[in-house]
Amino acid sequence: MPKLDLQKTLDQALAEQPVAGAVAMLADSGMVLASAASGLADPASGKPMALDGIFQIASMTKAITSVAAMQLVERGLLSLDEPIDPVLPELARAAVLAGFDPDGKAILEPAKKAITLRHLLTHTSGLGYAFTSGDMAKAQGKVPPGSIASITAPLMFEPGTDWLYGVSTDWVGRAVEAASGQTLGDYMEEHIFTPLAMHDTGFAVAPDKIQRRVPLLSRQEDGLVPFPIEIGGGDAAEFQSGGGGLYSTAADYMRFMRMILNRGSLDGARIISADTVAAMSKNQIGTIKAGYMDSEVPLLSGAFDAFPDMHCGWGLGFLINPETGPDGRAADSLAWAGLSNCYYWIDPASDIAGLVLMQFLPFADKAALRVLAAVESAAYPEG
Repeated sequence: MPKLDLQKTLDQALAEQPVAGAVAMLADSGMVLASAASGLADPASGKPMALDGIFQIASMTKAITSVAAMQLVERGLLSLDEPIDPVLPELARAAVLAGFDPDGKAILEPAKKAITLRHLLTHTSGLGYAFTSGDMAKAQGKVPPGSIASITAPLMFEPGTDWLYGVSTDWVGRAVEAASGQTLGDYMEEHIFTPLAMHDTGFAVAPDKIQRRVPLLSRQEDGLVPFPIEIGGGDAAEFQSGGGGLYSTAADYMRFMRMILNRGSLDGARIISADTVAAMSKNQIGTIKAGYMDSEVPLLSGAFDAFPDMHCGWGLGFLINPETGPDGRAADSLAWAGLSNCYYWIDPASDIAGLVLMQFLPFADKAALRVLAAVESAAYPEG
């Protein structure tokens, strides 16, 4: 890889875009190639962004939860294709939304097919998010954030017939707990974070690290203002959110991504088998198109499609682009993002992984996407 001045790239991107601050990092399977922090972590206090800033990584949690589940598949404690009912009885007798009666009450029909772990890992279960699906929001009604009720809803379609981004990975986290007998956080600590030396990752920020936490902001008419919510539900949450509850740093998450580049191991610690990584990295949804996310709540997110001109697939935890991306990543790269404008990609063909961590809403902010594009383009200077 040619010499790269990532700091210059990130400084320039933030000078051109209305983004308070960001951390970016690039690596290959052998080492971190470049890292940079630019701008402000907290505009209110003037605190600068730091490389060791701790972020709410939101849905970047999903890839880690997916690996946890696949570890249990390897151990025979979970099955990809058997009905998930015995592990998650809450998902037994699922019902599909058929419409609404004149009073606005949901009309439900029994699902013809049982939900499986594969459906949950690929977002083909029929479960969405209330903020991405108006029908789900209407059927679900008003429920407390972080509650079990918030991830419980009718299916928007028969399992396995379509793709809808949503709470499926929260249920994967619940399945990990049921199969392992541990809380999701304890399981991840023992089987992922400790072996990978991800010492700053977890479902809470330790008191002695709280000063490193990057405050969440929201883009309003008068600029970026404090928006102190906990994406995973915080202390009031009824469960640890496998779909979005983790806090982490760029360095920690890069260790996870380098493990994927190394086909399941890092620095002598094997997390999952190479065959499992291969399965997670392969499209698992046939001709169904993945990746488009609508938005019913503009305060939280804009509509998002990382590759609107491609028919993207989905593996067991990752978006997969079938062609070379406009900013350089090779075909069959793995990627996703987090609600607070955190983004990553893993490119096995080029042996490159990259991430950009920001900390503001709404997701898919145009300025944030331009920062991501600048960093990715810099990672492929000959592209």
